Amino acid sequence: MTQDNSTTDMGFASVPAVKQYLEMAQSRGVECDQALANAGIEQAILADSNKRVPGAALQKLLIELIPQTNDPCYGLHTSAFIQPASYGVLGYIAMNCGTVGEALVKIPVYEKIVGDMGVTTTKTDGEDIWVRWHCNFDHPIVRRQVIENVLSSWTRYTRWITGEFDRSPYVVHFEHSAPEDPALLSEYEQAFGCPVKFDQPYSALLVTQEYLDHPIRQADPHLLQTLEDHATQILHEIDKDQPLKYRVSNLLRLMLKSELPRKETIAEKLGMNIRTLQRRLRDEGSGYQELLDELRLELARNYLKNSRLSIDEISSLLGFAEPRSFHRSFKKWVGVTPGVYRSDG
Repeated sequence: MTQDNSTTDMGFASVPAVKQYLEMAQSRGVECDQALANAGIEQAILADSNKRVPGAALQKLLIELIPQTNDPCYGLHTSAFIQPASYGVLGYIAMNCGTVGEALVKIPVYEKIVGDMGVTTTKTDGEDIWVRWHCNFDHPIVRRQVIENVLSSWTRYTRWITGEFDRSPYVVHFEHSAPEDPALLSEYEQAFGCPVKFDQPYSALLVTQEYLDHPIRQADPHLLQTLEDHATQILHEIDKDQPLKYRVSNLLRLMLKSELPRKETIAEKLGMNIRTLQRRLRDEGSGYQELLDELRLELARNYLKNSRLSIDEISSLLGFAEPRSFHRSFKKWVGVTPGVYRSDG
């Protein structure tokens, strides 16, 4: 067995994400108990969808499982097991967005619920939109299979929530090389329904604005608000042992949807007085206003690039009393107005 000597921080994976890989291995006749034990993953944890598994443990598990399946397209085929529960509350948030583009906006905000073994970014290039996934796994076999699973799972899930089962990206890029057996290339074309290119600078789906504008068939805006509130509470719970600035940032993210949170309110929710909050943030080299500005900038960039919300609507979502205040603040942060930032791509 290949040894995993990684020292990279690979974050955590949700139990539903881990179970997707186990289901695939089991469908190939693999007994997973020993591999789980070798990876240090207790069977009991798999019964609780709210639990998380260290990314390093998941990598160890996959190092054992992948060769046993004798499937060179293990990650690609694992996407067949995708379902809303695989993404936790993020999966249900996506189901209740108005369009595919609106669902895409939510991924960078809430994907940590599914796991932080990688990060999603979106880049607009003219009329093309690149949806990239940056993987944190460093074992070459695991990295390849997880990247292929993530991109093919996104494609399958988008088809399911739109009801358009022939809907495909324009092209798919993989950073790794093509499979040694050319006959396997048909597996990729079947999974994605579009050309697939290997040895590219990054792994990504290329989609069009028309793709992002496609409506989601079960969208419910009222349920969406409830799900987002729940998701932010989960993020807060995930980060409860993290430095205070992360906990404050997640509370701000939760409360910003309905009001501009006051420092006193944040301090109360964290069980401390405002002086203690300010002192502890200062000890961490941060401050309340700095965290609020960082969050507003993150969300503003996401909304401007990945949604069709008006600038006035974005201003309101970010808790500004009036659009002029948002314009001034954004120009101070970025150097250009929101309108120029959006039009520049």
